[in-house]
Amino acid sequence: MSDPLPAVPSSVPPLVIVDGANVVGSRPDGWWRDRRGAAERLRDRLAGEGLPGHPGPVEIVLVVEGAARGVASVPGVRVESAPGSGDERIVELAAASAGRARLVVTADRELRRRVTELGAEVTGPRTVWG
Repeated sequence: MSDPLPAVPSSVPPLVIVDGANVVGSRPDGWWRDRRGAAERLRDRLAGEGLPGHPGPVEIVLVVEGAARGVASVPGVRVESAPGSGDERIVELAAASAGRARLVVTADRELRRRVTELGAEVTGPRTVWG
């Protein structure tokens, strides 16, 4: 599902929060052998291409957990290492940005429900992979 980003009434760009574990896990490309490397490849793809189909400036936050913790941020993508559950950190980020356009990239049904209750839009991993 590819939802458009809502218009932002101010100069603050929309916040795109990417569920790293969910997006990486959506493709059976051997990611489980090197979770950190898979997260770095996702980060680099987002930094290079932005969010395909969503032109314009956006702030991208990639949330990683588990073995992918410690992946460094790069220009264009801030990486947040969740101290526990990545889902909890994503909900915290969405809640802390109330009043701002937010798009969460995940296929996790429960996470989608939680962030839409906070007013965020959601889209699936295909938005990243094309």
